[in-house]
Amino acid sequence: MIRWWGVTGHPKTPVAEAEVKVGGRFRVQFHTPDGEHQSVSGVYREIVPDRKLVFSWAWQSTPERESQVTVDLKPEGDSTVLTLTHEQFFNETARDDHRRGWTLALDNLEKVFP
Repeated sequence: MIRWWGVTGHPKTPVAEAEVKVGGRFRVQFHTPDGEHQSVSGVYREIVPDRKLVFSWAWQSTPERESQVTVDLKPEGDSTVLTLTHEQFFNETARDDHRRGWTLALDNLEKVFP
């Protein structure tokens, strides 16, 4: 996760911890280009090996605004199609901010695993 999560090209290395099991927790911390510290964590709710992850998502600064992320993986020839659904946002601004963040992260993921 450290190789693709967070802000590309920022000198401070992000922190990524994950206990990938139902009920296990994850935590990711990074700094934005303007130096702001970001920390998000959650709990794995559903795991289907090589197929699906469902987990809660809450920023340290607003833990009461928990949302849910589902990552579906589908083999397609020699590739894998990843479908990410992030839902249950506090408001439209949060939804739009997360869309931008996930787009950057998934672009980075594609660079790491072409």
